[in-house]
Order: sequence, then C-alpha cells, then structure tokens
Amino acid sequence: MEIIPKKGFQGLIENWQSDLIAALSVALIALPLSLGIALAAGAPAMAGIFSAVVGGVVTTLYRGGHISVNGPAKGVIAVILLGIATMDDGTGQAFNYVLAAVVVSGALQVLLGLLKLGRLADIFHSSVIHGLLAAIGIIIFAKQIHVALGTYSKSPSIIQNLIDAVLYLPQANPFVVIISLAGLLLLLFHSKISYRFFHILPTPMWVIALSIPFVYFFNFFEQHTLSFLGKAYEVGPKLLLDMPDSIVDSIMHPNFGKIDTIEFWTTVLSILMITSIESLAIAKAVDKIDPYKRKTDLNKDLTGIGIATMAAGAIGGLPIIAVIIRSTVNVHNGAKTKWSNMYQGLLLLLFIVVLGPLMKQVPLCAFAILLVYTGFKLASPAVFKQIYSHGIEQLIFFVGTMVLTLYTNLLIGLFGGLLLALFSHFLLAKVSPPRFFKMIFDSGSNLVLNPDGSYDLKIRGIANFLGLLKINNLVSQIPSGANATIDFSETRLVGTTVLEDLYDFQKIQQNSGGSIKIKGLDKHISSSNHKLATKINLNVVEPLNRRQNLLKEMAESYGWDFQVEPIEDLEYFNSFYFFKTRPIDAEFNCISDHDEDIHFELIDLTFEDGADIFPDEYKTTVGLLKLPFPIPRFTIEKKDILERVLHISEHKDIDYKLYKNFPKDYIVKVDDVQAMDVFLVDKLKALIEISGLHHLESNGEAILIFKNNLALAQTKDYVNMIQFAENFKSIYKK
Repeated sequence: MEIIPKKGFQGLIENWQSDLIAALSVALIALPLSLGIALAAGAPAMAGIFSAVVGGVVTTLYRGGHISVNGPAKGVIAVILLGIATMDDGTGQAFNYVLAAVVVSGALQVLLGLLKLGRLADIFHSSVIHGLLAAIGIIIFAKQIHVALGTYSKSPSIIQNLIDAVLYLPQANPFVVIISLAGLLLLLFHSKISYRFFHILPTPMWVIALSIPFVYFFNFFEQHTLSFLGKAYEVGPKLLLDMPDSIVDSIMHPNFGKIDTIEFWTTVLSILMITSIESLAIAKAVDKIDPYKRKTDLNKDLTGIGIATMAAGAIGGLPIIAVIIRSTVNVHNGAKTKWSNMYQGLLLLLFIVVLGPLMKQVPLCAFAILLVYTGFKLASPAVFKQIYSHGIEQLIFFVGTMVLTLYTNLLIGLFGGLLLALFSHFLLAKVSPPRFFKMIFDSGSNLVLNPDGSYDLKIRGIANFLGLLKINNLVSQIPSGANATIDFSETRLVGTTVLEDLYDFQKIQQNSGGSIKIKGLDKHISSSNHKLATKINLNVVEPLNRRQNLLKEMAESYGWDFQVEPIEDLEYFNSFYFFKTRPIDAEFNCISDHDEDIHFELIDLTFEDGADIFPDEYKTTVGLLKLPFPIPRFTIEKKDILERVLHISEHKDIDYKLYKNFPKDYIVKVDDVQAMDVFLVDKLKALIEISGLHHLESNGEAILIFKNNLALAQTKDYVNMIQFAENFKSIYKK
C-alpha cells in the first residue's frame, strides 16, 4: 500500500522535488491557455495570468484539495463576454464593472463554503451540466474561429457567428489561416510524433512557439499588405498579442458603480454558479485519479477558491476554479502535495517576466486556435455519443440545456435544463404531481445498523437529483471502512445523478477497506445498458444479450464458469500501473477456470482515460492470471502500439530498469533484473512472441494481459488468451 504524503510544511519539505517537476509541466501548459482564455473573454491578456498566479498561490494557502490546480477556465468565457457587453456604458469601464462582479461572486462563494453548502452542487443534474459546458464550448468556438480565420462577425448571436464563419470563409486572411492551420495540425498530431524532441514542451507551447517564425516571415511588425492569388490582404501589429511592458501597468481595479443594476447581479450569479459547480465537479474528478485516494474537503475548497477569486478580481484577474486539464497533468507528472499548485503559479509569474518580450511576437490566431480546439472538444460528436450511451433521455436533457443556453444565457440554460429533467422524470414516473414530489421528499428511505456492524440502506420512492441531498445525508452516516448494502428494489425511478454519487461512494468505501453492495435494480428498465442510465421499475428482468450468451456458451465448452457481474475487487486493478490514473467504472461478463493453483479469468472492463472534463471511456477485455508464488514486477509492451495506445511514458512513477534480454519487438521494464532472468525462461519468451499479446504487466502476484486495450475481445481473442494461459500453466507447473 502506498504511503500517503504528509500535509503542510512537512509535505513541502519531503516532496518539493517531485512537486516542482510536476509544476513545471503544468506552468508550461498554463501560460498559453491562460492568455488565450483572457483574450477569448474579451479581457486584457494579463487577466488570465493574474488568475493563474493568484489561483496557484492563494488557494494553496487555504484549500480542501490535495493535487488539483487552480486558475482561469474556459467555463467563464461566456459569462465575462456577456458581462462586458451588458454593462458597457461607453465610459471604457465595462471590464472594471465585471471585475467588481468577480469580487462579489468570490465573496458569495466564500459564504457558501463557510455555510458548508458545497454539496449543493450535487443537485444539479450531470447531463444538464454537460449541456451547459457544451454550450460554452460552442460559444468559445463561434467567437474564436473568426480570430483564427482573420474575419469578423458583428452579430451578437452565437448561431449567427457560426453561420458567418462559413459565409465569410472566402474573405479569410490566408496569412492568418496558415498559422492557425499549422497550430491545428500540431494539436491533432503532436501525440503521434515519435521524435522525443517534440515532447520536451507540451502541445500548447509548441503551437505558440512555432507561430513566431511565421510572424517574422510575413512581417507582422509593420502594417502592410500581402498578395495571395491576386488579392491583397492586410497584416500588421494588430494581429499580434498586445501586452504592456510592465506587469504593474496591467493591474486593473474593480468599479462597483453598477452594483445596483440587474446586469451586474446577473453577471455575479452566473459567475458564482459556473465556478462553484465546475470546481466541485472537477474536485471529485481529480479525487478519482489521485494515486493516494485522498478526498477533497469540498466546503473548504469552495471557500479557498472564493478567497482567491476575490483577490484576482481586485487586481484585474478572471474568476478562478479548479482546472481539469492542468490537474490531470499535475497527477500524471508525479505531484504529491498541494504545494505543486503554488509552484506552478510562481513559475508562471517567472515565465511571464522572462518571456514577456517574446510573447508580444505571438499572433492572436495562435491563441485562438487553442481555444477553437478546446471549444470543439467540449461539444464534439464524441460528447454527444457519450451522453447518448447513458440513455436517450440524457441526450434530451443535454441538448435541451445546450440549445436554451445558446439562445438565452447560462442561468436560464441551467435552470431550464433542470426543469426539463424534472418534467421528464415526472412523465416517466407516471404518478400525479403531489404523489411525485411526495415520493421525492418523503419517500421513507432509511438506514439500519445490523448486529454484525454492517448497514442496510433502503432507498424508496423517486431517487433523483432533487432528493440527492437527503440520500447523501443517509449515506454520510455510514462510517468509513464499514460494509453496507444499498437496496433500490422499492424505488419507482432512479436518476443518473443519484447513481453517479452512489457508485463514487462505493469506490471510496472500497478504498477504506469497506464493501458496498448495490442491489435491487434488476427489476428496473432503462433506455441504455449503461450503469448510469435512468432506471424505472416496471418489474422487467433483463435477459442476457447476444455477447453474454456467446460467452456463457464458450465458458461451458471449457467447463468454466460465467458471471454477468464478477466479484473481483475493482480496486485490485489499481495495483497495476496501467490503471493507476485510469479509473475503472465497471466490470462485467467474466469467464473463469476452476484451477486453484494458477487461476485465470477474463473480464470485460469499462475505464476512463484522458485529461479532460469529459474523459474518454473505453470498454476492453483483460486477462488476469493469479499465481501462487511471487514473481518480479514488470511491464512488457509491444512496440507497435506503445506510443499510439498505452502512452507508457506518461507513467512517471514507473522507476523500472530497461530489460534488454528479450526480443527487439518488445519493450520490457522490470524492478529486479536478476529475478526477471530466473522467471522469464526461454519457453515463456517464445510463448509471448507467438501469442502476439500487446501488454503484459505484473504486480508481483498476478499478470494482467491485454490483447487489444481499446475494444472488447472477440471469440478468437478469447481463444488466444486462454491458450496463452494454459501454455503458461504447463510451463510453470513443472
């Protein structure tokens, strides 16, 4: 079991080196993104830097998280744009009015944290929040695509901005487009470039760095025209980043002159809602990938972010949140304590002082293409597909929220989406309105302590986002490390948000040595097989699907067992490096042999990967070969998929030695070379080559096997892995 790093100054002293190394990678990513976010929000470029620096320094001194990184985020872009537009009175103070709104929103956020209302964010339906983020992505894309093309749309409508991007395409400035296109190609293909030199800097920094030679080649430093296909286009300093010579000159102060207007308070509440919800959601997401399984104090984190937001607004910065991309990079690069957040803020300040003159040579379109790419990812077809996989009703909530937000504003979009979700639940429940709300708020759910020390939580009525606070109050009474059963058999409807929270609680309890069994959903139906889809109790038992029937027949042909719901502890997979930062959501469809000496089983898994608020979800089949004797720890990777799929270079915590006594088509890393020499006999080397397996990994007592880690195994793959296991047994049983 891993030793949890110490807190406070002891943690700083013991882990400063690993935290500083991680912070360097984070700061390199934060520099271009912070500038780009500020520009996209219509704010001075340094506003983004101020937020990143204050977010790093101030939140570190008072925070509830451990390894999350704080700074400005894309979620506030739409709010700041709207605030500047609605409070512009022609005095040139529009952004100063917005800064006042930022300070007030931070103060309210501090109050929410002190009143311990951090869990209020849980009542916001997850699909509605995703719809809100998708709308924000479209707003970012619609605004920044014109900067990336060198065009301009006068319309205040986001939809018209998108239409104008197509209509004005013939008018695009080719000398701007060339730079944007080069940046886009880098964003798309940087991870696939095998040369190590290109991995010294993170992708956003390469986009910025490689845009500068174009600036010199086209001479953006002087206002002039360039000809392309017989047509003249203007280029000049107005296409470059405008930054003051001194950081002190960039400081701006809030103006509270609009505090008595509806526009001011709309901006305040919008900032408060977006930053609070997004920060709390990201805090829970970062907890999932924390190698030490620490839990964020959400109320304290909310207070700390509120204090930092007030400080940032007071000097000209944007609202602050916990940022998912930078937090994930922080984890992947070995950060251990909260001090890495402070280091990245201080390093960013150093970078902007040292690189300030160079940043003035960066074209605006380079920052724009970073934001265009980010905006597209928030509302890409993959996001729609992922939401749809949770059920058609989730897609309706998602799209409804997104469309409503685009045509109105964030507050109306949020509450409109929640009303849509609530109305849909009412229709699905098929009860009268009074009965519907009684089944939510007076359902009769209760918690019982058994004589053996375990707990039974019986959830009744309608378990949806409105009743989540009451359900969480019952769940919070289950002590850490205790065993409990959560029974849904008497529920009429179970919503996605409730299921998300309880599955998260199940993982937390398992980490602390307890066990949570969730039952009673077998008589519910849903529009999707996904475990988070809304469940309705119509007393229908789901039959085995085609794949499960095939696997059951295969298991029977070998004389093996088949289970739809395996009993393997999900946390056990965390002992393998591959799953250290790839949370497993579910396991299903297990076939296993009866061998008590060397036991083998094949399990379908669902896991998450990616450094985004919408991580990619993969379904795969793994083999697990459990041995009765200790073996060396190792990883064996087939070279043809090393960089494309497994990204083993991301695992900074693998401190293994390269093992060279193996066929050249593989990369082998071991912790004990001599022990590996004894274990890896010639017959096993030949067996691995013949089997064509892509990934084998030992945790010291078992071997994890992948045939293809991005897809569920087919029949031939099962046969291949079973043959490997049987041949392995024949070698080592002798």
